[in-house]
Amino acid sequence: MSQAMYDYIRGVTDQVPQGYSAKGLAVYRYLVRLGVTQMLESCYPTLRESLDEQDWDWLINQFVQQSAWTSHFYGDLDEEFREFVRKQSEQLD
Repeated sequence: MSQAMYDYIRGVTDQVPQGYSAKGLAVYRYLVRLGVTQMLESCYPTLRESLDEQDWDWLINQFVQQSAWTSHFYGDLDEEFREFVRKQSEQLD
């Protein structure tokens, strides 16, 4: 996967990479975010319930954009997410 495609799918940029369909990549971006959201909601139900919709969306978007997981399995995101939340909370201190 090219870096430009990776950045688009993760929401780092909204510029569709040359040679790709905006419609196709929008679906891919949606499915990645949906998979991440569903996995995190199932692993962290208390965190999800404690945040309103806007804050939860912000957290998911930031995680998808800033983290750099390498596994192809959503179930492997747990450790990466915990590290992301730890870093976010350190920034608030």
